[in-house]
Amino acid sequence: MVYIDIIDPIHDFVRVHEHELALVDSPLFQRLRRIRQLSGAHLTYPAAQHSRFEHSLGVMHIAGQAGMALQEKGILDPDILETLRLAGLLHDIGHGPFSHPFEEAMRGKKVSHEEFGKQIILHSEIGDILSQNGFDKRLVASVAFGESKYLYLNEIVSGALSADIMDYLLRDGYFTGAEHARIDHKRMTQSFDVHQGRLGLERSAQHSFESMMHSRYQMFKAVYFHKTVRAAEVMLIEALRSADDELGLATTDFDDFVRLADEYVISELVSSVSPGLKRARQLACDYQGRRLLKCVFEDTTDRIDKKSTDEMRSEISKKSGIPEDDIFVDSSATPSIPLAPSKSESKSLILISRKNGMQTAHEQPISEIPIVSAIAGFMNILRVYTHQKHRNKVEIAAHSVIGDAR
Repeated sequence: MVYIDIIDPIHDFVRVHEHELALVDSPLFQRLRRIRQLSGAHLTYPAAQHSRFEHSLGVMHIAGQAGMALQEKGILDPDILETLRLAGLLHDIGHGPFSHPFEEAMRGKKVSHEEFGKQIILHSEIGDILSQNGFDKRLVASVAFGESKYLYLNEIVSGALSADIMDYLLRDGYFTGAEHARIDHKRMTQSFDVHQGRLGLERSAQHSFESMMHSRYQMFKAVYFHKTVRAAEVMLIEALRSADDELGLATTDFDDFVRLADEYVISELVSSVSPGLKRARQLACDYQGRRLLKCVFEDTTDRIDKKSTDEMRSEISKKSGIPEDDIFVDSSATPSIPLAPSKSESKSLILISRKNGMQTAHEQPISEIPIVSAIAGFMNILRVYTHQKHRNKVEIAAHSVIGDAR
């Protein structure tokens, strides 16, 4: 089998087979080089310049390790192993520029990156390459986005035990310099097993799962929801939302989509002379020059819907005398435990024990795993941002309004 080895700082070497290389070399996949994994986090953590491209290679690598472990146990055959690797490789193919902030900005206007990724696999040159190499593109798409009949394959690509989490924690921790993302992914993948169609973990590796969940929680607190990281993302979201109609950012045309990458969109905004893009242009210029919004209020609270944040913004504007366009109310929320591939809450972990050649399985409720249950639920942070010149007035008004709302 023809292959190349790619040097990677996280996994040392990532082996890419000839048919995988054909996908990697396609324009739609090469585009991922131009999309940062952590959108605006590099303005807080300067080395966080890594992209969706190398993350996708890493997910394929870890998914392959997991598949090899299951193959050695007689659970997985070689064809399905290769499908699993391909699903890991393509799981982020539908991400727009700036990744998750783009999806926040386009909510209600564009399909999710998972749904668009599925369309890319099924109807673009990506699907043609898969078919030409003898693979079922529909099966690859269904595994990549958690919809296949093989539940355990879905869980290897996305979910609480996924290759996706294992790679992004290791990679994001490495490039941000955060000390929280210390996980033993090899211990976990070698301990994978299958029980009644679901992915299980040998009981002896439970502590590695606990450590990974704790690391993920800490990374959200320290990096993903960092107030300055989120300030940059709020600016991106507002700029993208304002510019969508004029720049056609919600396109689902594959040729147009190839162009949509981080620096291309910023360049289009900064260089625009259109009166309709005045606000988006200013936000993009401030983002590019790292003149970021200032956080004037922060609180951990229950999830707040869009209507509530709009009402808060309006009230803060009235009390402070500052225009609504200069006030940004941001509600950041994520489940503390990753969702299952079906997007439902992960409620249990299958633990498998072997003794004297006999295998037993136990479905352990997450609520009964002390270290994990302590962080279960939703992580919610409500923040109010504004420009430096309005800082004092908006801070006073925000404490008044949000304090009254409790």
